[in-house]
Amino acid sequence: MTDQKLSDGTVHVLPDDLREALVADASSRATWEDITPLARNEWIRWVESAKKQETREKRIRWGCENLADGKRRPCCWPGCPHRG
Repeated sequence: MTDQKLSDGTVHVLPDDLREALVADASSRATWEDITPLARNEWIRWVESAKKQETREKRIRWGCENLADGKRRPCCWPGCPHRG
């Protein structure tokens, strides 16, 4: 694990595997630090809601790719269970 400091969500702490992926990619890390704590919270909850390790790893890869492209939230609708 790296010692690089990255911001957490509003309630949820950034998990180590997502932190490592963000540290490895400057573009996704830049967006991560630019989004709001509530948006970071949604990304964390979305990754942590995966039931299988394989799904979690896929979400981390997809999430970093999308953050690198400037996507600010993992979901697109206000009622999403990952919000909050």
